[in-house]
Amino acid sequence: MNSRKVQLEAFDRLLTIMDELREQCPWDRKQTLQSLRHLTIEETYELGDAILENDLDEVKKELGDLLLHIVFYSKIGSETNDFDIADVANGICEKLISRHPHIYSDVEVNDEEDVKRNWENLKLKEGKKSVLEGVPKSLPALVKANRIQDKVAGVGFDWEEPNQVWEKLQEELSEFQEEVAKGDQKAMESEFGDVMFSMINYARFLKIDPENALERTNKKFIKRFQYLEEKAAGLNKKLADMTLAEMDVFWEEAKKL
Repeated sequence: MNSRKVQLEAFDRLLTIMDELREQCPWDRKQTLQSLRHLTIEETYELGDAILENDLDEVKKELGDLLLHIVFYSKIGSETNDFDIADVANGICEKLISRHPHIYSDVEVNDEEDVKRNWENLKLKEGKKSVLEGVPKSLPALVKANRIQDKVAGVGFDWEEPNQVWEKLQEELSEFQEEVAKGDQKAMESEFGDVMFSMINYARFLKIDPENALERTNKKFIKRFQYLEEKAAGLNKKLADMTLAEMDVFWEEAKKL
């Protein structure tokens, strides 16, 4: 791996290029914090895809794209004298030091759970009124539910055993079925939300990331369905003209592949 000297030189090179682009390139000169926002979100999802695929070369490239965005935002901040890349880096350094008293002070911890509890308690001491303040409002609902549960667990609001969560899930499923039988659309949606929330909580107890699990299933389904489409095309057939039994033959082939 590269030495610290080489790493710092590479970062300095990026800062220099950013300065040049901001001054000389019409597109880069035009960008604002707001105009870059949706691009940053897109880059983050692309990094997530690369991680799920375990494509390390692509992970490296996507990290570069995200690093560019961090440098870009910092450059824009420096132009209004609000902050620059040094402020950004020092800010996270100070936060990491203050949030890790078991490393930089005399606090003792026994395991990862102690670290997480300390982290949330320190955030409250810093002035946050709720442990849930740090959950972005714009997060996708599934990811948000996972983060909410993780954060409240950090201050002790949690089940003790996985079987308790499983029993709660069964209870929510039963309530959902009751509303389905009644046919009340609004009540069904409410109970379905409770089922999803409980499923995500159960996954957390089993050390399963629900977002990753669902996305892997999405990718698996896409590959199998596209195999089915290719086979149908090879027979000069349209899927709409095939019976479910005919399609199921190719679906089972796809599963074996």
